[in-house]
This record gives sequence, structure tokens and C-alpha cells, in this order.
Amino acid sequence: MEDFVFPSRVDQTRHLSTRQYARLVDEWVTAIGLRPEEYGTHSLRRTKASIIYKATGNIRAIQILLGHSKIENTVRYLGVDIEDALTLAEKTEI
Repeated sequence: MEDFVFPSRVDQTRHLSTRQYARLVDEWVTAIGLRPEEYGTHSLRRTKASIIYKATGNIRAIQILLGHSKIENTVRYLGVDIEDALTLAEKTEI
């Protein structure tokens, strides 16, 4: 049996569905007084990646975390300057 951080509300042996997660995010955002149409599961994913990138400067780690096959996709996703990102990527050993 898996030990999920967010188990399904329907079946405790399964993980939370994408739709259930989206509903929870809407509830959390509304509960703290923000507009749910401005926040969602994807914006949270991008925010976390951006925070990690700003803290570490490690574009390659972000590429791996996001599952991007090309570093250029990660750069575009984060909205960082291509030259800076490629320089950081070249300096980063994995």
C-alpha cells in the first residue's frame, strides 16, 4: 500500500486525482481571500520551480524536476534570459 501525501477522498489506497487537487487549490486560494481564477495547480508548479531556480541558479535541476527534455523549454517556461540560463547550465555538474 502506498503512503500518499494527499490520499484520495474516495479510496484511501489511491492518490488524489488531478481534479480533486484542483478543487482543493481553489478552496485554499478562496479561503485566504484570493481570486481562484488567478491561481491554479499549474501556476503553483511554475512558482515552485521559479523559487528553486532563484535560490540555486541551477537550471539543470529545474529541467529535471519539471521533466523537460530540452533545457531551452525550461528556460522558456521560467522566462529567464537564454544566455544566462545556458551559462548556468554549462557550469552545473550533475
